[in-house]
Amino acid sequence: MTTTTTATTTTTATTTTTTTTATARPARVAPGAVSLQPVDPARDAAVVHAWLAHPASVFWHMGHLSAAEVRDYLTDVAADADQDGWLGRVDGRPAFYAETYDPGRVLLAGIHDALPGDVGMHLLVAPPPDDPADRRPGLTDAVMAAVVRFCLAPDGRGAARVVVEPDVTHRAVAVKNAAAGFRVLRDVEVNDGGRTKRAALSVCTRGDFAASPLGVLAGVGDAAAGDLAPHLRPDLAEHAHRHLAAKALAELAHERLFRPEPDPVPERREPDGGPGPGVDTDRAPSGTGRYVLAIDGVTYRFAARTFALEHWVVDPASITRTASAGGHDVELPVDALELVAELQPSLRIPDDLVATYLEELSSTLAAACAKQERELNGASPQVPGLLAGLVPTATADDADDGPAGDDRRRADAFQAAEAAMTEGHPGFLANNGRIGFSLDDYRAYAPERGERMRLVWLAARREHAHLALGDGLTEEGLYGDELSGAERAAFADRLAGRGLDPADYLYLPVHPWQWQHRVPITFAADVARGDLVPLGQGADAYQPQQSIRTMFNRTRPERHYVKVALAIQNMGFLRGLSPAYMRATPAINDWVAAVVEGDATLRAAGFQVLRERAAVGYTGDVYHRTARPSAHRKMLAALWRESPVPRTAPGERLVTMASLLHRDASGRSLATALVRASGVMPEEWLRAYLDAYLYPLVHCLRAHDLAFMPHGENLVLVLRDGVVQRVFMKDIGEEIAVLGTRDLPPGVERVRGVVDADEKALAILTDVFDGVLRHLAGILAVDGVLAEDRFWAVVADVVDRHGAEHPDLARRVDLRVPRFAHSCLNRLQLRNTLQMVDLTDQSASLLYAGTMANPVADTRAP
Repeated sequence: MTTTTTATTTTTATTTTTTTTATARPARVAPGAVSLQPVDPARDAAVVHAWLAHPASVFWHMGHLSAAEVRDYLTDVAADADQDGWLGRVDGRPAFYAETYDPGRVLLAGIHDALPGDVGMHLLVAPPPDDPADRRPGLTDAVMAAVVRFCLAPDGRGAARVVVEPDVTHRAVAVKNAAAGFRVLRDVEVNDGGRTKRAALSVCTRGDFAASPLGVLAGVGDAAAGDLAPHLRPDLAEHAHRHLAAKALAELAHERLFRPEPDPVPERREPDGGPGPGVDTDRAPSGTGRYVLAIDGVTYRFAARTFALEHWVVDPASITRTASAGGHDVELPVDALELVAELQPSLRIPDDLVATYLEELSSTLAAACAKQERELNGASPQVPGLLAGLVPTATADDADDGPAGDDRRRADAFQAAEAAMTEGHPGFLANNGRIGFSLDDYRAYAPERGERMRLVWLAARREHAHLALGDGLTEEGLYGDELSGAERAAFADRLAGRGLDPADYLYLPVHPWQWQHRVPITFAADVARGDLVPLGQGADAYQPQQSIRTMFNRTRPERHYVKVALAIQNMGFLRGLSPAYMRATPAINDWVAAVVEGDATLRAAGFQVLRERAAVGYTGDVYHRTARPSAHRKMLAALWRESPVPRTAPGERLVTMASLLHRDASGRSLATALVRASGVMPEEWLRAYLDAYLYPLVHCLRAHDLAFMPHGENLVLVLRDGVVQRVFMKDIGEEIAVLGTRDLPPGVERVRGVVDADEKALAILTDVFDGVLRHLAGILAVDGVLAEDRFWAVVADVVDRHGAEHPDLARRVDLRVPRFAHSCLNRLQLRNTLQMVDLTDQSASLLYAGTMANPVADTRAP
């Protein structure tokens, strides 16, 4: 590389003397200011000659040179356009000599595959003084850090990578290189001045250096690189602990696992007049009470508001945790994990599963820290940013880029909101378990990271696999739409290259994590015998959705979602896909779609389903031949689901219903923001939403005995100007149920689950009222948008409107009964953290805690 730099580059490397009561670190002396200047052979030859002649410099193999020969050497280096010499000083005194060079032209030509931005480096540090009292501990570290920083810095050599080739026997320099972040690529033979040496070819990127100990010493380590887990810090952890503790107190009280009592202790104030433990009720929202929960020597106090359906909204900042010690209350940190451990006798988590549950809760805590960090550093939009994408200006959709541009804008806003969601399931505490993900996996694949990924494709031998197709779809049509011609040709070539006939195989997409952790290990025998053949990554980029197995196509948003059998443990299940279930999935979807499309009431409401059009599964593994079914039978399957993007128009925006329960790191609610941005009255906004969501679900249940799993992530809302226009229902094949005896076509019978009228009503009363609407009602009430009584009055009006318009159907399912069975979700996960319910008989697996008052109970006189 040519050199024109003549300015002095100075860096100050400082260290501190640190002592702890447990272990004293070695004292270090701040080495002072380190500077580099281009070498001046006439001026510097004598000092460099003295250093080279010292026995400590033996690995330079230049100790035999005279001062004149060293001057000639330095002159040659300075004159070479591909290398440079630098004299380094510490506090103005000569202390080291460094060389930088182009490794593609000097020394490593033909040995190292140089990349643009590679800079080679040699370093000679002055030998230590003979008198130990004159030595400066930490000097070599500071010099090494300064030189590597100089090589990488834009105002230095501006390298993308620093390349070194030390003698493999030079152990001291190997240790120093490792401390600077160098990674050994391989051993090579290098001809160095007529002498061949075996060298450890090593490289160091800016990221490597920033994350290294010497990078930190040089002051270049940033939060992301210098700290391996920057989201796990005290302030973010305290926020996450308080949020999870508030949710635990609220949801477990809702499920009647304990009962907080009104706090008899008056609110205390600190001597300076500030609030003590508890909450300042003068500033708390109207209706806030103070409560106490005593657990075996530990006492929790907090402020909360209570609503219909025994819904609690606990103020996280108000929570205190104290223990009695020596007749005095000692305040303890609020810790969500400790809260669950303290509550274990009440929660009745089996002893052999409590650690698994705590691990899922700990993972949820870590995710909460990371989500907040992303919001605070601007990597994830807060509510105002989301609102700008979901309620565009009048000209936002007028860009002259055609339908493809419209689709792109809708997809971008849709996926920005999807990645910004912070809560996960509103009822479950441990809802981001993801057991099996490493930190790197989390960063690559967690939905809230919003990263794009490529699927890995396998060829599955046709005799051990099946492809189920929806009405009107062919195998050629499916693969032709979802894979480019180049991909299919490449896959066929890879099979043919192994002597295999592509016609004997079906193509099966898997998640990259699934490929790394499941396919080559759990299914090693299948890969070895060629029943499963890895084909490599596909071309399209996908974004993980909140339902973590589902991927949205970012390259071609109009194409299908892909749902894969990821097979990690998350929220009480191993999240896989059953090949057996996949056989009937397209047929079930076609039947449901026909029911919906054939119903005039549902068409008028704009209610639609996103069909799962095709599914593939592999069953040739040994796990499908064991006597007892296991989760291992759910690790190799996939399905393709329709995208909502092509079904929307300019001016419309998409967002999952889960977003209505979202609060950002500042506590702002997206639902509240949508209501206020819409320009319509809150009751009108709510009625539009319920007409699109609740009314169709009531009709499906009453008219067709058809029940969905209508939680937040399973519905996609279509917004215009912030108001819900209609909805798309998804996740049909695994989660719908027919709760009656109506005729079903062959292959669809598995979804039948005949129940009595009271249990049938729970499809709305539990899954909609308790599972979704109680949370939204609490948000709008706390934010002062809509009082709770008016919220439930609108819900009752929508139910009554359906009854008035369909009086013959209303009698089949009464949704205004006084009380209904209180089904408890966390109790399911606490009972069995590995499998909450038997998917083949979900009704029999449910747990109840008595009955609850219906907030829309009919109180009208008969």
